[in-house]
Amino acid sequence: MALETKELREHPVAELEKQLRDLQEKLLKARLDKLTGQLEKTHLLKEYRRDIARLLTVINEKNRQAATAQA
Repeated sequence: MALETKELREHPVAELEKQLRDLQEKLLKARLDKLTGQLEKTHLLKEYRRDIARLLTVINEKNRQAATAQA
């Protein structure tokens, strides 16, 4: 998947939060699959964690911009 930060900045916060929830669910499922030995693509764990970090970064940037604009 590997989300692009430039593309993420174009989306509204609500959509980013939805993507974040979806990725967190995927990460949880992948972790459970790894524990039960069903996960063949272990690289997905790292990819999901990094995508979640990217989303959180962009969401925080947008929230800070909104707070600065209100002040």
